[in-house]
Amino acid sequence: MEKHMHLSKFLSLILRHKPEVVGINLDQDGWCSVDELIEAMQKKGKEINRAVLDEIVAIDHKQRYSIDDTGKKIRANQGHSINVNLDLKSLVPPEVLYHGTVEKYLDDILEKGLVKGQRQYVHLSKDLETARKVGSRRGQPIILKIDSQNMYKDGYKFYLSENKVWLCEFVPNQYISKMKL
Repeated sequence: MEKHMHLSKFLSLILRHKPEVVGINLDQDGWCSVDELIEAMQKKGKEINRAVLDEIVAIDHKQRYSIDDTGKKIRANQGHSINVNLDLKSLVPPEVLYHGTVEKYLDDILEKGLVKGQRQYVHLSKDLETARKVGSRRGQPIILKIDSQNMYKDGYKFYLSENKVWLCEFVPNQYISKMKL
């Protein structure tokens, strides 16, 4: 994956945030033509072809992308800052979920809860290690424990993305506790 890291990051930018940087459009469900995407990326000077794209999709450890059953369309599985319909079904979450963050955000989170910000959803993980990795991207990780079962009982909806990230629109502060590591 290292050899294609720059392409994967660019692909993420296009499919999750700014398709206009290469002049393509996503449909309402976030899909675009694989051929148009490759051609548009090549016009921007990116060395990519179908084999490279397929390799990026296959080996991405976060499983960020999906190619449809026809093999002709691609989309990001979650993490969008643009409005797309991922056709997610509401599910009963595990009893506890986790969120990785860093110290500078902690006071705001404990006061206001977890908000989605520019994204469509708040991202949560079912395991500590994933939350730790997420938090580590910006420094020393802090792991927050989310009482997802009581949130669910209180009427909050949870969704599971294609790549197994738990999503919700908001986590109120009363369901959040800081874990001691």
